[in-house]
Amino acid sequence: IQTQEESEPLLAAAAQPRRVIGHAAWSGPFPESTVVEDFRRRLKYYFMNPCQKYRARGRKPWKLMLQILKIAIITVQLVSFGLSNEMMVTFKEENLMTFRHLFLKGYKDNWQGSHAIYSQADLYDHIYYLISRYSHLQNLTVGNLAYERVGGTFTPLTVCKVLYRKSNVDPGNDTFDIDPHTSKGDPAEGFLNCVYVSRLLSVNVYLTLKTVNLQTVRHHELPDCYDFHITIIFDNRAHSGKIKVDVKNQVRIYECRDWNVEGNSGKIDYLLVLFDAVVIVACFTSLILCSRSVIKGIQLQFEFSRFYHTFYNKVVSLSDRLEFVNGWYILIIASDVLTMAGSVMKIGIQTKFQSNYDICSILLGTATMLSWVGVIRYLGFFKKYNILILTLRAAFPNVIRFCCCVAMIYLGYCFCGWIVLGPYHDKFRTMAKVTECLFSLINGDDMYATFLKTRDNCYMVWLFSRLYLYSFISLFIYMVLSLFIALITDTYETIKHHQKDKESVSQLHIFIAECRDQPESGKYQTDVEPSTCCVSPCGCYG
Repeated sequence: IQTQEESEPLLAAAAQPRRVIGHAAWSGPFPESTVVEDFRRRLKYYFMNPCQKYRARGRKPWKLMLQILKIAIITVQLVSFGLSNEMMVTFKEENLMTFRHLFLKGYKDNWQGSHAIYSQADLYDHIYYLISRYSHLQNLTVGNLAYERVGGTFTPLTVCKVLYRKSNVDPGNDTFDIDPHTSKGDPAEGFLNCVYVSRLLSVNVYLTLKTVNLQTVRHHELPDCYDFHITIIFDNRAHSGKIKVDVKNQVRIYECRDWNVEGNSGKIDYLLVLFDAVVIVACFTSLILCSRSVIKGIQLQFEFSRFYHTFYNKVVSLSDRLEFVNGWYILIIASDVLTMAGSVMKIGIQTKFQSNYDICSILLGTATMLSWVGVIRYLGFFKKYNILILTLRAAFPNVIRFCCCVAMIYLGYCFCGWIVLGPYHDKFRTMAKVTECLFSLINGDDMYATFLKTRDNCYMVWLFSRLYLYSFISLFIYMVLSLFIALITDTYETIKHHQKDKESVSQLHIFIAECRDQPESGKYQTDVEPSTCCVSPCGCYG
């Protein structure tokens, strides 16, 4: 609490004339005490880049060198895992296609729709055909497929029907009597007669096959064993006369019980695990160093706030406070956490403790993306590249606010297109497809095909689709995108103007600009930063 005598100098200081630095004006006193100059020098040192800090105090830029090393090793790690993941996914997809050709009668590669049957005879034939193909699998397949054994006994193929408990439908008399509850069970003799077909919801066929992925041995990786839990579904839930047939596959990947590869003792796998351990150590070190820098920045922010209030009787603005929170360090911390988590999962995959390739690829891919985005920070040390970074940072808040407003219009079009055009247009059948279709239209992709595929069997819907598409394309391409570009351009011109005129845009920058000491001056060598942050500003600064 300040007494009246203590506050009088501050009030008197506020009446002093403003002092101009370049093109920026600082309103308030300029105390020239040694404490103020030392603190100003500390602030300037904190905002220096690693090369300037090295010239100022001779401290080697360990974080910079560690980040460069980390980017290199996690990229190598990602490429190695990506090749392994690609082989696994390709093997699963090719086996799924094999099962469709082996067990579905008359199946052809069809990317336009699902396999379907339309008569009771076809349903009979498909199920009997499937059972026959499964029983003669060893004589048919060209792959390394085998039946599953449990306790020395082969796992049998299982056929299960799902139907309504009661269904009496007479379309001729416009009557029906139905119990919507379903029952499941093994099919009995004659289960596909007319009565059961009217109640039938689906027929599910379950079977399990085993195989070994041998292609990895050519890439110096031990082959994995696979269990394919296959479900073949004859879907009659719509009762529209069309029974959709689909094959679903759940895969379990595990280490083979007994293996032998000539000239391979598993040394390659141990080296990969060791490399992953090195990545974890490097990321943990980077995490500690960056967390320490973030904490020091926050402490310096509180110290500057107390200093500013003590000498100038003003509150530091939020934008100046955020200057002390280095967003690049937070980005690196997030990348380090994701990389360590992904590396641990990768070690588990290589040692066959788990096989969740998808989550591991998401973690490692996101971590690598953030690491490479963090490289922009080091490009900012060069003046020509720095203007791009400053533009992105300054335009980001306005861009977010603009996108929030545009999102309301975009979602309105999405809901409208889904409810009106969904039944008549494949690209508007679900909300996910609608958002993807409209986003493609904004970028000018597939416009003519979208117009062409709109069915004209209902004139009102066809006319509405034209008004809908023309208005959306005109609004978003000619107005929204133009305004979006204008936001970025305006911010770029503002930053360029400030750099050209060398204006300080905040009180913090104006205060630091008073320090004219260059990094090579040697004055930073004698600076000793306080080990603790002072609680009382009067005890620290006066």
